[in-house]
Amino acid sequence: MKSPFQNIGIVTRPGTPEIRPTAHTLIDFLHQEQFTVYLDEDGIAENTVYPADAERCQPVGKTELGKYCDLVIVLGGDGTFLSVAREIAPRAIPIIGINQGHLGFLTQISRDRMIGELTPVLEGKYLPEERILLEVAITRDGEEIQRSLALNDAVISRGAAGHMIEFEVFINQEFVYTQRSDGLIVSTPTGSTAYALAAGGPILQASLRAFTLVPICPQSMTNRPIAVADTSEIEILITKSGDARVHFDGQSYADLHNFDRVSIRRYHNPLRVLHPTDYQYFKTLRQKLHWGEQLV
Repeated sequence: MKSPFQNIGIVTRPGTPEIRPTAHTLIDFLHQEQFTVYLDEDGIAENTVYPADAERCQPVGKTELGKYCDLVIVLGGDGTFLSVAREIAPRAIPIIGINQGHLGFLTQISRDRMIGELTPVLEGKYLPEERILLEVAITRDGEEIQRSLALNDAVISRGAAGHMIEFEVFINQEFVYTQRSDGLIVSTPTGSTAYALAAGGPILQASLRAFTLVPICPQSMTNRPIAVADTSEIEILITKSGDARVHFDGQSYADLHNFDRVSIRRYHNPLRVLHPTDYQYFKTLRQKLHWGEQLV
């Protein structure tokens, strides 16, 4: 096979040994087509691939995938896809997802049609799409204490005590509002169909260059979602934190203190997602959200 790719990374969903037959089929196919295959070390440790298959691949840590691979294939769901996306975004490596039985917004290829749909992609016949990410920095007493990425969203939320938190929001250094609420979701278009949608935010087309700010149960009923250009810098000053946290894609978090500043901007590298040539964004929305089918 003539391909623009040579070194292929595979990441399997953690804790799912039943994924081994799918991984075996994929590894077999890639070796037959003479690709060099790198396998996430966590998948080997958690037995999500057969030992004989692991021996045929180069083990690599998830954080090093971008160093060795020029394409990463994710076997799992959207959660696995998110965790890999944050690791490879700094090196601008393309990614493609194979879903494991449930339609995902991010994992578009079905495992039942995996080889048939993956073959043209590996031959260079695909629809590329760039997804923006958030870069989030936390500053305390004038010193940056953490910097993280998020593909879906950064969520400032109250903690286990259940008390509302208070914060001030600035966009491009302009004061916007003070809010008392359960928190605030700052979402990319990718994340607009996740937590932000459940909290009443709008759906943003995936290629749109914008963020949304969606309040979580605000005390004031006049607080509504805001959409801003992705060139904007958002700053949130925590004035009454309680035991608040900021979550990154719902997979990691940092504790927040009074007068911490959370700065959010677009990350300089977009994530490059590859889709089959028949991919349709609104078809995915229609199927996932159970919208009505076309009648005429």
